[in-house]
Amino acid sequence: MQGNGRHPQADQYGIIIEGFTKRYEDLTAVDNLTLTVRRGELFTFLGPNGAGKTTTIKALAGLIRPTAGELYVAGYNVQENPVEAKRRIGFIPDHPYLYEKLTGADFFRFVGDLFSLPREQQEERMRYYFNLFGLMPAADKLIENYSHGMRQKLVVSVALMHDPEVVIVDEPLVGLDPKSSRILKDLMREQVSLGKTVFLSLHQLAVAEEVADRIGIIHNGRLLFVGTLEELRARQRRSADLEELFLELTATDEEEVPPPA
Repeated sequence: MQGNGRHPQADQYGIIIEGFTKRYEDLTAVDNLTLTVRRGELFTFLGPNGAGKTTTIKALAGLIRPTAGELYVAGYNVQENPVEAKRRIGFIPDHPYLYEKLTGADFFRFVGDLFSLPREQQEERMRYYFNLFGLMPAADKLIENYSHGMRQKLVVSVALMHDPEVVIVDEPLVGLDPKSSRILKDLMREQVSLGKTVFLSLHQLAVAEEVADRIGIIHNGRLLFVGTLEELRARQRRSADLEELFLELTATDEEEVPPPA
């Protein structure tokens, strides 16, 4: 570790996972996962339901403790330095919990206060994201009256307000209309262009094919592949779209494939 408690490769990688295992009694949800995601990279994490995607994301966000292994976000160990790690995360869960009796604007300010953002900065960023997602007309309405899509837009806005170094996203496009989906994809690419790390769990393989710099495929808790789509095609020895390659790979019990050098 560096003198400041950060991982020695912190400047190169936004996410570092070393031997992460999570067991629930007799079930191994994730088995010895080792993975790095660079700064300035959009990484999509793919797998069938129950493969271990959400378990990995919850561990990265500090919501569950690993049975074994270490996880680092922006160089900080999520278990040993949880405050420093979480300060640098923008987390967008698949089923966000929101305070129903707050307005959208009040919830935004509430989270801004948790991150100690000056009120002027909060208002500026709220105007930007609410206008971007068309939420401004509903800013002073109670969240209990928001549709699922509106709630998802609010969560994205809140997750990005503090300019996080690492954005961790679990199924972000569920419930979004096509225009908002496009805005979100553009936002994620913009984060990458600014040197941020984006870790994106998806079911929509076409979206992964469209936006990812690299992909990881997990199945039954084990990492099957890490690399680019072209590297996956070369590995499978045929040209095909990601959906075909994904189904082919997850239909077999393959050994973990180490990431390319």
